[in-house]
Amino acid sequence: MDAQELTPAQTVGPFYGFALPYRGGPDIVENGDLRVHGSVYDGAGELVPDALIEVLQADPDGRFNAGFEGFGRCSTGPDGHFAFTTDKPGPLAPGRAPHLSFIVHARGLLLHLHTRMYFPDEAANAEDPVLNAVPEDRRHTLIGEATADGIRFDIRMQGDEETVFFDI
Repeated sequence: MDAQELTPAQTVGPFYGFALPYRGGPDIVENGDLRVHGSVYDGAGELVPDALIEVLQADPDGRFNAGFEGFGRCSTGPDGHFAFTTDKPGPLAPGRAPHLSFIVHARGLLLHLHTRMYFPDEAANAEDPVLNAVPEDRRHTLIGEATADGIRFDIRMQGDEETVFFDI
């Protein structure tokens, strides 16, 4: 084969389910008082029934410490939906807004994607340097929506309302 010939792209895999279950699953904080839920959509606006979502967060005091794992993992169901149970994290430092860090694994991705969910009506959002580095017309894709049953955060992989993803 000539060194200049292109080879076909391949996705990562195969994946073996025995290593994916996490003992806490979607319960970041057992008996937490906050439900964070949403759906994952592909570039055509279709629900993604087989994505894996991971969440990492600080404790209510804004710290990562040995007594608080702050991690959860949840697969989307056939309806593309995920849900986590947690408590609201505190800000990591003055001038930083509380947030959840999301990692998205899905078919067709060679690398996982990183994003954040900020809380609606959070005064510190106006000061947060990461949120404010995002163009103003795109920031709304990083802010959850208060609902009767928690905070909704939809993840859109591509398209007009594509969620902002960070190059980490």
